[in-house]
Amino acid sequence: MRCGMCLPHCPTYKETFLETASPRGRVALVRKFQEGELTATENFLEYLSLCLDCQACASACPCGVNAGELVAEFRCEKKAQEGLSFMEELILRKLVPHPDRLESATAPLRLYQRTGMQKVVRTLGLLKVFPASLGRMEGLLPKLPAAPLRQTIDEVTPPQGKEKGTAGFFLGCVMSLVFSEASLATVELLSLLGYKVITPKDQKCCGAPNMLGHDAEGLQQAARFNTGLFSSHDLDFVVTDCGGCGAELKKYGHHLEGDSKAAAFSAKVADISEILAGEAETLKGLLKPLPVKVTYHDPCHIAHCQGIRSQPRSLIKLIPGIDFRELPEADACCGSAGTYNIEKPEMSERVLNRKVANIQQTGAEYLVTGNPGCLLQLKKALAESSPQVKVIHLTELLKMSINA
Repeated sequence: MRCGMCLPHCPTYKETFLETASPRGRVALVRKFQEGELTATENFLEYLSLCLDCQACASACPCGVNAGELVAEFRCEKKAQEGLSFMEELILRKLVPHPDRLESATAPLRLYQRTGMQKVVRTLGLLKVFPASLGRMEGLLPKLPAAPLRQTIDEVTPPQGKEKGTAGFFLGCVMSLVFSEASLATVELLSLLGYKVITPKDQKCCGAPNMLGHDAEGLQQAARFNTGLFSSHDLDFVVTDCGGCGAELKKYGHHLEGDSKAAAFSAKVADISEILAGEAETLKGLLKPLPVKVTYHDPCHIAHCQGIRSQPRSLIKLIPGIDFRELPEADACCGSAGTYNIEKPEMSERVLNRKVANIQQTGAEYLVTGNPGCLLQLKKALAESSPQVKVIHLTELLKMSINA
């Protein structure tokens, strides 16, 4: 239709007002390339790379056109023709799909923090002598847990009380490595509600980093492995507390077209907010008053990719004493978008500043969200501009209320 209803929802268009930096413009660019009227020049690829793949355009489009997915799949096709570079092969094939290697790779970071070296480096500004991208990555690093959750969690967590069913828990890489308290709260909440939780230790990355790196083959390998692993258990549903993982897992049936097992697996996947919202009456009896001001940021992978909006809010409002304050432009991207904040720091910062200003406007003491990329991005930004605002996962807020 080319109606332009996507334009006011696109983060990059709102910052630039350039048609080529809009969903409609990107669709036109890809179409002209496919028709042979454009070539893949540096300028052409730069405009496509500005897309955050937040998929706000898909939510706004009356015809359901998903410009973000179109751009991502175009870049995957291009990468398939070119092949992976040595570094891409190393990261996407040799490191990311192997949780034990990922855990070993982050061990020096825990040592870096525990020895006090991080404080020294930041105080003296030593990162200024290194490439800017390294400084940005280090700045996103929050306090790490003593050990990845995958190493410490039991593979089977029994239900408390009468058993309602069996949940498979997909433990995201970043959630295990960085936000283990939130994922532990997820498992504890499910157990409290009467579910046996199976967390397969052999599970691999969902494949989202491969999609970000335009590595379709690597994504399909991850999909086949995880589908087979979880299908070997008798599960009522598969739950995740990582918005990015949930969005990718729900698309396994698409990525492995014609694979009935993958389609059946994807149909079982649910975000933790979907499961908890269905248990609202039981959960309500466990929650204690928590008199704090709270707002909620919709992660793109939860709101736009999975269409989950009301459930997190209803869960927050379920807590007695909560002062919930709706965030302006709550479902607008925070600028994290996987590795976008490292690769496109200037645009990411512009998008982030708009989000931070809206958060400050609410006067909230807690910002709740449900995706590790958002947690990393917003923790860093608010620690610098509004340290009084604490950024936490939805499951952490619910556990705070239960333990109050």
